Amino acid sequence: MKLLIQRVNKAFVTVENQIIGQISRGLLVFLGINNTDSDSLIPKMIDKLVNLRLFPQGEKEFDLSIQDIKGEILVVSQFTLYGNTASGRRPDFIQAAKADTAKVLYEQFVTELKKTNLNIQTGIFQADMKVNLENDGPASFILENNE
Repeated sequence: MKLLIQRVNKAFVTVENQIIGQISRGLLVFLGINNTDSDSLIPKMIDKLVNLRLFPQGEKEFDLSIQDIKGEILVVSQFTLYGNTASGRRPDFIQAAKADTAKVLYEQFVTELKKTNLNIQTGIFQADMKVNLENDGPASFILENNE
């Protein structure tokens, strides 16, 4: 499981020119599911995500978590996080989970994340989405399962 996390002032995702998910200050999370991932990773990844100190307080650039600021999270599925570009000119996606497996884990991730009582918004799995964001910093991070 790999999360590309971007600290944002605002973000929204559209499908067919309709806003599907929208947040103000918080985190835009692109979620990639590996073909070896299982649901046992979800609690650990969510705990890390909501407790990472990614927001400023006073002089300290990274002192507060998303929970501390009562921020919002927009989760967008992104299998391309597992695109391998090491050889050739076209990425392969051998490491990415198959769509049916990835969808189940993505939905479980979102369901568990909603239990944090933060405002959680999402895109639509496998849809052609357009993501618009105002990156704060910019500040972007990768959270990856290392099991």
